[in-house]
Amino acid sequence: MAENPTEVAVGAGVIALAVGFLLYAGQITGFSSGASEHYQLTASFRSAEGISTGTDVRLAGVKVGTVTDLDLNRETFRAEAKLTLNSDVVLPDDTAALIASEGLLGGNFVELVPGGSMFNFEDGQVIADTQGSVSLINLLLKFVTGSGDDAGAAQ
Repeated sequence: MAENPTEVAVGAGVIALAVGFLLYAGQITGFSSGASEHYQLTASFRSAEGISTGTDVRLAGVKVGTVTDLDLNRETFRAEAKLTLNSDVVLPDDTAALIASEGLLGGNFVELVPGGSMFNFEDGQVIADTQGSVSLINLLLKFVTGSGDDAGAAQ
């Protein structure tokens, strides 16, 4: 079988492009990162609606990690999220975690709100102060039906 130099060059280019794409995808998902570059925290939410594995974890609007596991705690009936954070992000141990929305039609993410403690989180610790997601459907239903706290106050 005769080799055409053009076919060899195109084949090498396709292989190089595929390897480059795999390296890029590994960096974006955190798959190729070593264990020393990250640490994990656990947050327990009453409702984790809108987040899933791979959801961004943000601090001041900047992505500092991802949700790497989301499971139901069968004893407390709360959603437990494992947050994998960049090791260069050092958080006080009174940091709050809440599920926030990017907007009316945007997706959700986990927002970290740092506290003022002198002590910092270590790998594997639990974030005690959490706030689950707010269901937009439930809010609209309360508004339409007038079942809010001040429904009878105006009459």
